Amino acid sequence: MFSLFSKKAVSYFSAAEQELIVQAIRDAELKTSGEVRVYIESHCSYIDPIRRAKEIFCNLKMYETASRNAALVYVAMKDKQLAVYGDEGIHQKVGDTFWNEEVKNMLSHFNKQNYATGIAGVVKSIGEALETHFPYDAQTDKNELPNEIVFGK
Repeated sequence: MFSLFSKKAVSYFSAAEQELIVQAIRDAELKTSGEVRVYIESHCSYIDPIRRAKEIFCNLKMYETASRNAALVYVAMKDKQLAVYGDEGIHQKVGDTFWNEEVKNMLSHFNKQNYATGIAGVVKSIGEALETHFPYDAQTDKNELPNEIVFGK
């Protein structure tokens, strides 16, 4: 069976940088019912990274969150492409302007080769937006998606 995902972390990040990103995901999800995932691969299969992010979002079944409030941070390292993709619940609340600003923020870090810091910062911002629109409810919330970084091929 062909797998789109790799369990082996490509050496784009040190262990400390990976932990920085994973901790940002955990922290972002502490105050919201929303979910954030990070997907890293070498090359983008498409010219449009948003289209690739949407494909990965669907493959990871991120649309299955109860409030449709999951977001994906996608980066193709060698192709230098990235996208941030949010499900309909969060997208209706924040709109295109928010996602475009997050991409700009990530690019400003990437231009200085601060990849892990850029990803962690965007995850934090997404978490703040999710907290505003989908605050944590101890009675009903559960972690619906894994927090680890997904490394593609």
